[in-house]
Amino acid sequence: MEQMDWKILKEIAELEKTPQGAYNFRVNGALDARQVTANIDITSKTDKPGIDITVKPGTKGESVHIPVVLSQTGLTDVVYNDFYIGENADVDIVAGCGIHNTGCETSQHDGIHVFHVGKNARVRYVERHYGEGPGTGENILNPRTEVYLEEGASITMEMTQIRGVDSTVRDTVVEVAAGGECIINEKLMTDGTQTAESNVEIILKGAGATGRVISRSVGRGESVQVFRPCMTGQADCFGHVQCDSILMDQAKIKSIPAIDAQSVDAQLIHEAAIGRIAGDQILKLLTLGLTEEEAEEKILEGFLN
Repeated sequence: MEQMDWKILKEIAELEKTPQGAYNFRVNGALDARQVTANIDITSKTDKPGIDITVKPGTKGESVHIPVVLSQTGLTDVVYNDFYIGENADVDIVAGCGIHNTGCETSQHDGIHVFHVGKNARVRYVERHYGEGPGTGENILNPRTEVYLEEGASITMEMTQIRGVDSTVRDTVVEVAAGGECIINEKLMTDGTQTAESNVEIILKGAGATGRVISRSVGRGESVQVFRPCMTGQADCFGHVQCDSILMDQAKIKSIPAIDAQSVDAQLIHEAAIGRIAGDQILKLLTLGLTEEEAEEKILEGFLN
């Protein structure tokens, strides 16, 4: 791939060279490179754009990288990716999309991911979104993620978007069976006139199911963010929703956490906080020799990490 593509891959997947294990690189709406392993297979769909990723039962210590790069202005790319994770498997999946827009037209990627996670399997899913480029066209990313966890299965999802995306609508739905666990860590920053909407629903369906949503965001400029995390408990389960946001400049942030207890044994908690950077934090860093701008950046970096 071109030098620019590797720069974007480093941003979205922390890749500086071709990774070990299974991978599927998609560039400007088409397959660019692919590798499978004895335990992980990747095949192209025949009825629509996208891939099927199949992980054999019992697979341990392997990873799958499926990044997407758009460098063609005016391109709208839609993919449907389905993951079939076998029982007792333990895998890392690294996704994400990076857009380099040099023109005046909108570049857009919509990724629809569906996970079927077998009994007692564990998945760590990392998704990073990033935009850049000297063009005036918008960078738009609209991911939808559906997860179906069987008994005892778990997934940890790290979803990050902190630069260069003009508009995003993120929809995430997870169903957790008995003894299963879902943890979602979301980090988001908007600036200028950017907009971001995040809708997360975790449905705890079985006894002993647990769910956690931890969202941290920063709104700068005149950007607008809306969060709608919802935790539904249908059995003897535990769910926790936590949303923390820093508001700056003329930005607007709306957080609408919801908990829905459909069983007397469901234990559900939600917390939400929106505020500015504390003045004493800035002052402390100023006394260490930082400028006010440097102090703000340090505080934001620590908050999002």
